[in-house]
Amino acid sequence: SHPDLPRTRSSPSNMPPKEQKSKEAKAKAAMAGGKGGKKKKWSKGKTKEKSNNMVLFDQDTYDKLLKESVKYKLITPSILSERLRINGSLARRAVKELVAQDKIKVVSQHSSQLIYTRAIGTD
Repeated sequence: SHPDLPRTRSSPSNMPPKEQKSKEAKAKAAMAGGKGGKKKKWSKGKTKEKSNNMVLFDQDTYDKLLKESVKYKLITPSILSERLRINGSLARRAVKELVAQDKIKVVSQHSSQLIYTRAIGTD
């Protein structure tokens, strides 16, 4: 090593030697633990409750679809699915049917998000 630089290997003389703790004392310190303490548990995350949606229309739901959903300002398969408690594929078919009956009209048709609105003045 270089002669002008102080050697850092030997411990500086102004620091007192660190007192040796017994094993019990160490264990106690670990248990009391400020920094250490308990291991952090991972949260399970927010789980969305599984909605038990219908796979086929029953008469009530179908009537509700024809009566109420045509009055919504914004109609998407996801909205129908949520409000009528039907599954997504059924909601997509329902939307297609409403368009075929001219009850609703297309606003935007993207591959993943179909947006419709009520047909006004066609009654």
